[in-house]
Amino acid sequence: MDATVIRSDEEALETAAELGAEFAERAAERDAHRILPEAELERLSASGLLAITVPAQYGGADVRADTLAEVFRTLAAGDPNIAQIPQSHVVYLRVLAQQGTPEQQKFFFGEALAGKRFGNAQSERGTKHVQEYTTRLVPEESGGFVLTGTKYYSTGALFAHWVPVLAQLEVDGEDRLHVAYVHRTADGLEVVDDWNGMGQRTTASGTVHLRDVRVPADHVVPHHLTFTGPQVHGSTAQLLHAAIDVGIASGALREAVDFVNTTSRPWFESGADTPGGDPLLVQRFGELAITERAARALLAEAGRAVEHARHDLTDANAARASIAVAAAKTYADRAAVEVTNALFEVSGTRSALDELNLHRHWRNARTHTLHDPVRWKVQHIGRHVLNGTPPPRHGVI
Repeated sequence: MDATVIRSDEEALETAAELGAEFAERAAERDAHRILPEAELERLSASGLLAITVPAQYGGADVRADTLAEVFRTLAAGDPNIAQIPQSHVVYLRVLAQQGTPEQQKFFFGEALAGKRFGNAQSERGTKHVQEYTTRLVPEESGGFVLTGTKYYSTGALFAHWVPVLAQLEVDGEDRLHVAYVHRTADGLEVVDDWNGMGQRTTASGTVHLRDVRVPADHVVPHHLTFTGPQVHGSTAQLLHAAIDVGIASGALREAVDFVNTTSRPWFESGADTPGGDPLLVQRFGELAITERAARALLAEAGRAVEHARHDLTDANAARASIAVAAAKTYADRAAVEVTNALFEVSGTRSALDELNLHRHWRNARTHTLHDPVRWKVQHIGRHVLNGTPPPRHGVI
């Protein structure tokens, strides 16, 4: 695969803006007919955006966290399905940066620079909670491991070249969480395209079956070590989810403006000749613009906090980064749902026509905002503000 190597934050932002606009053109069509974005993901790979977090010593741009968030927001404003697919790609490259050996880093970062995509096989069903995993790595006499289990909501796996799998491995008599980087063509690995959510329809977040999949020892990373000290693993992962939510709000607001200016009629009581002259409509668009801008501002602030903690990784800085991201994610959740809902309020009856597929914005927002309950983020923010209690180190804040 031929992939551009992006060298700077500015180049990453320019590339994201170009691709975001391109992906927006057929987003409604892809959603309506569930056309999976395979060609678009090839463009994403070739653009070099999938390697912008690769450390500089391995040839990557190692962009700032606030740049990374803006890249994902921009892509999501075009098509949030495409933006969500590489979220795990970035997260599992970060795992390698934190816990991989130099040999593992050299190999897998080289794969990312070549445009190879990393998916995920993480969530399970039937366990006590979302962070309990039953999939196991069983050692073989040869020195490798065997994986068996079933994973769900595996965003990115269908389109991936590598599928990182969360699994337990017994270490010193206790189960410890590891990541096994499994090649997409490995024997016993099956990805089923059975995702049928009402929104984010083309993420193909389906099921992964692992049937006696053999994994070499040098493709396994001790993820449990990530949480033994201050970390930005959770805040980075959540920052990208917040960026997708903000991007959904941005895209919906943009399309609402376009629809009202090209299609809507002013309400007769306003006395205006165009919708732009209706003072009540102007008022509502002003309110929505403030909501979207506030969401972007909180996202940028959170990105800066993560970036600061990444380079000065103390307990206090990691906690501040997590709280900043939790605030951004909480507000982004509300902004995405409000703006995508208000799109119909400002656009009028015609906007509800199924053929226009404007409802995809709300469906995408409502589906993606379910990813992590923000009510718990509010709890952690409140405890931190009132009592100085640091947020937990579990990777979801």
